[in-house]
Amino acid sequence: MPTELDDLKAHLNISDDADDALIQQKLDVAKEWVASITGGTLNPVPAPVAEATRQLAAHLFENREAALVGVSAQELPMGVMDMLNPYREWAF
Repeated sequence: MPTELDDLKAHLNISDDADDALIQQKLDVAKEWVASITGGTLNPVPAPVAEATRQLAAHLFENREAALVGVSAQELPMGVMDMLNPYREWAF
């Protein structure tokens, strides 16, 4: 069974080990962020939540700054928040 790091590297289409520490750091951040949205109580992790975590970690790896200059971008339908909303822990 592949590790979470191997799974994210496959998602990123990366086969070498040069950036493993950085990729793991981005994965850890994404997992904590997703846990803060979902309440962190999902076990086993539903496929949409795992995909949202991969997408967020990949975004953090590919875009390492808080702002993009000279790029026109928009959020895709069924993006990270769309995948997490059904599992979101709401508090008022």
